[in-house]
Amino acid sequence: MSAKASRISELWEGIDPRGWDVRYTAYFHHFNREDYYEAHDVLESLWLEGGRKARGGAFYQGLIQLAGAFVHMRKHYEHPDHQVHRQRLAPAFRLLGLTEQNLGGYGEEWEGIQTEVIYKLAKDMKSVLLSGDFTKNPWSPQRGPKLELPKRLN
Repeated sequence: MSAKASRISELWEGIDPRGWDVRYTAYFHHFNREDYYEAHDVLESLWLEGGRKARGGAFYQGLIQLAGAFVHMRKHYEHPDHQVHRQRLAPAFRLLGLTEQNLGGYGEEWEGIQTEVIYKLAKDMKSVLLSGDFTKNPWSPQRGPKLELPKRLN
């Protein structure tokens, strides 16, 4: 096992899989803790293992892109004057658009979650970024969104 795979496997230790692949539920656990990079990595491992063309591949990709967008917004918030980080809102906007695109074909519910809630989150964040001409960051630690855990499979 590579060092990265070993590090990623630690990200789902102790997480209740709720009947799903533990990496899927670990995504929501880390996202809700505002550990967006970890959420991205843990779900990416599942997505890459299944293959990009696998059933639900675009759905997983959309969730990964959502976490990536929040990585950008968090870095911008933490370092707004940094030469690189101050430019992160436009890439966040682009990833939020890809989130919408990738989740668009999955109906109201998929894999135990209400997809329209996540779709609306991406759309609302894009709206704030665009209306602020990519200078107003909609994310802060006090306003980090929380995603519902997938419904338990039985």
